[in-house]
This record gives sequence, C-alpha cells and structure tokens, in this order.
Amino acid sequence: MDEPSMPNSATGASQPTPPAGPPTPPIPLAELLAREELGLRLIAGPAEADLLWVHTSEMADPYPYLLGGELLLSAGVLLTDPDHYVGRLVEAGAAALGFGVRPVHETVPRALIEACDREGLPLLEVGPKTPFTAIARAVWRLMAEARHRELRRVTRAQQALATAAARPDPVAAVLHQLATQLGGRAVLLTARGEEVHAAGRAPVEEVRAAGRRPDQEAAGALIRLARVVARERPGSPSSATDTHGGTHLSAYALGGGQGLVLALATRGRESGDHTVAGIAVVLLSLLAAPHQGADAAGRSAALVRMLLGASPAEVAPLLGSTDPDASTGSWTVVHARRADGAPADALTAGALGASLGTALVDAGRGPGEAVRLLLPGDGEGPGDEPRNGDPAAPAAPPGRGSPPGGIRLTPQPGWTLGASAPTPVTALDTADALAARALAHARATRSPLTVDSPTRGLAALVPPEQAAAHARALLAPLTAPLAETLRCWLSLHGSWDRTAVALGVHRNTVRQRIGRCGELLGADLDDMDVRTELWFALRQG
Repeated sequence: MDEPSMPNSATGASQPTPPAGPPTPPIPLAELLAREELGLRLIAGPAEADLLWVHTSEMADPYPYLLGGELLLSAGVLLTDPDHYVGRLVEAGAAALGFGVRPVHETVPRALIEACDREGLPLLEVGPKTPFTAIARAVWRLMAEARHRELRRVTRAQQALATAAARPDPVAAVLHQLATQLGGRAVLLTARGEEVHAAGRAPVEEVRAAGRRPDQEAAGALIRLARVVARERPGSPSSATDTHGGTHLSAYALGGGQGLVLALATRGRESGDHTVAGIAVVLLSLLAAPHQGADAAGRSAALVRMLLGASPAEVAPLLGSTDPDASTGSWTVVHARRADGAPADALTAGALGASLGTALVDAGRGPGEAVRLLLPGDGEGPGDEPRNGDPAAPAAPPGRGSPPGGIRLTPQPGWTLGASAPTPVTALDTADALAARALAHARATRSPLTVDSPTRGLAALVPPEQAAAHARALLAPLTAPLAETLRCWLSLHGSWDRTAVALGVHRNTVRQRIGRCGELLGADLDDMDVRTELWFALRQG
C-alpha cells in the first residue's frame, strides 16, 4: 500500500512547494478532442490526460515557465532536438503538447512523434486553420462549464447533507447521504479504529489476497489511514489520502475533541469530492461534539460529588439550571424512543438532547430501553398542552426554573416522547416513573409527545396528605401491577387495545387484570363515578 500523503516535516533543506492548481476542475483531454470545430488530432501518446492550463511558447526549452498540467502549444520555431524537448516537457509535468503545422513545419516531425510515444506524452496535431487562441478559448469554456457542474453538484450535496442532519438519526443519515453522493463507503471511526457508524460499500477492488475479501482489505486500509489523522498527538494532520488497489482512501479528523475520524473509500476522486466531504466533516463535528448547554466541568464535578455522597439537591446547581436556587428549581424528565422502533445510539441520543437544549442524556441502558433526558427548567413553555389522558387539563404555566426564554418541549421528528411535569430535584425518581408512563401513553395513542400534568382543578383543593391517605386505603387490595394496569386503562378511556400496547401485553391480559381489579375493589368499573374516584386515587401515586 502506498504511504499516506501527509505534510512534510521541516527536516534538512526546504523543498519547493508545487503550485496549487486552478480553482476550476481539470479538463479531460478527450473533451477537447471532441470539439470538432477545432480539428485537433491525437497522433502520439495516450488519450488520457487532465488539462489544467493552456500555454503557448516557442522557446527551445520552456521548462522554467511551466507549472505542470499544461497543454503546451507550439509551432516548433526553435525545435532542434525533439528528444531533449519532450524530455524537458515531461520533467516539467506538462499534460500534452499541441503542435501547429505551417508555416514552420509542413507536417509534425517524425522524431517528435516517436519521442512523445516513447515518453507517454499526448501529442496533438493542430491544423493551419486553427488559431492557438481558439484552443485556449475552448479550454477556458470547458473549464467554466465543469466549474458550473461542480458548483451545482456541491450545492445539491450540501442541501442533501443538511436535510440528513435534521433527521432523528442525524449521524447515520449524514454518513448514508455522503456515501450516496460520493458513490463509496463512509465510516465514522474512533481514534483506535473502532467503527461507530458506517454507510455504503467500498468499491470492488482487484485484490487476490489469500483468505481475505476485498472489502476487508479496504476496511483495514481505512483504519490505518484513520490512525494517521486521529488527534492523539500534537502535529497530527487534519486529513490524509491514500490509494489501495483501485480504491481512493481519505480520512478527516472531526472537531470537538472527541478523537473521531471520518474515513472514505471511493472508486476515484472527482472534482468537488473534497468540498462535499468537508461539508460532512463540519456537520458530523457539530453532531458528535458534546452539547455545550451545561458546562462539562460542572457535570464532571456533579458526578464526583454524587459518587462521594452528595445529594441531588446539592449538585443540581452544577448541572445547568439558571434558577437562583437550583436546588429547589424545576426539572423535567423526558423518556424517548425512536418512532421506527430502531435502537438509539449515543450520538443519535446526543443529537436529540441538543434539539431539546440539554446535555444531560442517558442512552447507555441497553437495547430496548428508552433514552432518558433531564431538562433544567420547566421543559415546556406557554402554549404547550400536556396530555396524560386528561384532555381538559390546562397548559402548564412556566415555572421558576425556566431558563431565559424557557425550554419549549415540542415534538421531535422521528421520536416519540413522554415527559414528566416540572419537578423539584428531590423528586426526580418519581418524575422518572411519570415520564415512563407518559411515553407508554404516547406510544399507545400514537402521539409524538405526551406530558404528564400535575394535579389541578378540584383535586388540587384536597390537602395532599389527606388525598394520599385516601388513595392508600382505596387501592390497598391491588398489587402494583394491577394498580398500574388500572391507571393505564383509565388514562386511555378504557381502551383494551391501547392499554395492551402501552403495557406491552396481550389485550386479553388487560381484560383479565381489569376484571380482577373490579373483584378486589368490589366496584363496578363501568360506573363513571367509580372511575373518577379511582382516577383521583391513582393520580396521588
């Protein structure tokens, strides 16, 4: 495998830096030959070449004036040694030679044709009726058209990548869109080469390594290249490129200090690919970086203090609440699941947290578990309508813990959310259970967001101690699973199917449990008065 291209270290004598190419895509020689009005004819050398410039010179040795990549046009006024002349052009990096016949030479010299064939330099015969300026004008026009195509392609890619970044799974969506745009494979790797996300497939290579497949070879090469740019030591380059077989490899270090690397494997490198990859690097850096709504040092200090025995109320001021007395301010617990049922990884959950304005995200509880988020403040602003099976409940007013402007808890595309009412930090365990109930209710009713509402109305007029005592006495015959089933069934207006969905059980199980509740309570659960009193009691828990 070729060595990855990297910046040279300043050791010993300084080497001349080759000039940068023009801000336009190179033009394939075949496109210029296809312009019939020019009458150009390839008479020696290969037909494949990329033209970066057009230059006219009648010097015997134009080497000092060439940058590389030129189509050099000459009538051979001072041509005396074709072998030396062609050798110097190849040494200078010229892309092709256009030789004009008449008035100096009636035909292209045979020795020049043989030298170009020997050196592999494309040689074009320019007819006497084709001015050199016409060739230059045609090349510039082709460059302008190619530049326009490149800009349109980059613009479309930027729009597609930005749209992908707004999806519920932004990191995976951006990688998938990038792989589609570049026609290859895009992989997000850690500094140790561990795959975080991947999309697309690497181009099929002509690899015949015994016992290994081509895609395995490319994956290994990508990991090695990623380690080159992984920012684990000072001076690491921000990007690197390499080739493996017929596959072009590139790696880009993401910002944000996470040590992540975007690695790409494509069939070749087309004009605009680097710009498209750069757009993806910016988006992925923003998506993968830790959210800055709460200071990372404060979160670390809060964790240390809790491990050393501090209470939640003592560490709450370190977690981003702007309430003057954060230990008594409001917090909102949110449970979330992907609407398509797919598991949510840490990066996807982090993107959801960024959308909701919080860095306090728990996505590591295992497959099948909901993502949990903690929002300092009310978690809802004016106009949000909490729903918990009580459609008549009014919208919750902003609480004392709301940050400036308030955190407005709104539905998130591709997610199903359940949230608790604003809760003091000392009651977050209860709020966690209420958020789980709200999420179950949202999934059962196919609602994108359900917010558990605090006790209001007539129920709020009863002293909490008396209400709790009455609830304990009334519900004493029920076990915890039966009480939860009854609460869920009442919240869903007695729907067997929705209750079964919310609880994750069969509808017949719901019927059996509700029937058992009626027997143990000695009550007719079809009676609205009975249902109302039971709902009041269940709301106290």
